[in-house]
Amino acid sequence: MQASSASPTINLDIAIIGGGIAALWLLERLRRAGYTAALFSDGPLGAGQTVASQGMIHGGVKYTLAGTLSGASEAIADMPEHWRACLAGKGDVDLRQTRVLSDHFYMWSTSTVGKLTSFFASRALRGRVEKVGKAERPALFANPAFSGSLYKLVDMVLDVPSLVANLAANNAGYIFQLDSGYQWHREGTRAQQRLGCGTVINAGQFIFAAGKGNQALLQAVDAQQPEQQLRPLRQLVVRHDNPYPFYGHCLGAEKTPRLTISSHPGADGRMVWYLGGSLAEEGARLSDDQLIAKGRAELQQLFPWLEFSHAEFSTLYIERAEPKQPGLVRPDQAYAEPVPGLDNVIAAWPTKLTLTPNMAQQIMPQLAAPGANHSDALEQLRQRLSPPALAALPWETTP
Repeated sequence: MQASSASPTINLDIAIIGGGIAALWLLERLRRAGYTAALFSDGPLGAGQTVASQGMIHGGVKYTLAGTLSGASEAIADMPEHWRACLAGKGDVDLRQTRVLSDHFYMWSTSTVGKLTSFFASRALRGRVEKVGKAERPALFANPAFSGSLYKLVDMVLDVPSLVANLAANNAGYIFQLDSGYQWHREGTRAQQRLGCGTVINAGQFIFAAGKGNQALLQAVDAQQPEQQLRPLRQLVVRHDNPYPFYGHCLGAEKTPRLTISSHPGADGRMVWYLGGSLAEEGARLSDDQLIAKGRAELQQLFPWLEFSHAEFSTLYIERAEPKQPGLVRPDQAYAEPVPGLDNVIAAWPTKLTLTPNMAQQIMPQLAAPGANHSDALEQLRQRLSPPALAALPWETTP
């Protein structure tokens, strides 16, 4: 659509399109660097991949299950340290109001894992993995029925809703809910956004950081590249009465964890175990009933000393959106590249929560220096648009 010359226009250095952690983190980085930047979301903040995340900030040890260091494990080895600096208020964004659910993570097996045991003890993983002795086991594994191996990782787990709320509060007044009827316009090598109210957004750079929504955004500006891939998961939500918060990966025969558990307080006071890993990847191909039956059997096999007969099981389907890879494999790193044929659009996917800082680091050198102060532009936006709501927790909305 061609913008009318009479349309009111708002000029920004940067306009971020998206409402998840990637977009929120990037907004804070840009504002701290002096850019006149605003974030536009077409739904609640955190909806989709962000709020469905298990909140794990990991250093890639789970990608070493083949018994060697991989590109994925090396790419994110320093991410926990980066996040910890931000949680302490000493990093490139301020996460001091984010709740840490656990400052470590476990990896366990139900039997000796041979090659992995020696690899975890090797110099390559020194300082990243620590074997847990019998006396130091968490309460969940204190039962004599457990006879496997247990390792402690330097990973941590964040409460994702508090992370979203923290970044939203830090950047209040710069985050806007898109109105209905907004449209994209492309003129030559530049993109432009027109709000439903008629106002035109001109940005030195638009950054598409909308996760799964990036595909539709790219199509809206007639861009053929980059392509997106979706890798589906069906996570399992288990509400139960066992008093054991736990965060860990169970090792299996696969190169991904057999089962990943994170724990979250339910609004009804019951413990919520949120299950991912190979179980969730296989679950994408199963019906809800099949996955629930498989998940119940897995828990009984792994924790025969616990009672799950009164537990409530439900599923959550989610698609991981990533830049397309040969063979649809998992990307090793975050992605942030100019969109071919457009001078003012960058497409970005963090590919995983942990790599969000890395995505922002890739974007910053690609930007021109901040322009003139456009504080009036932000005031105009505040008069026209409202801030978005925060997305609800999936286990509170899953039946």
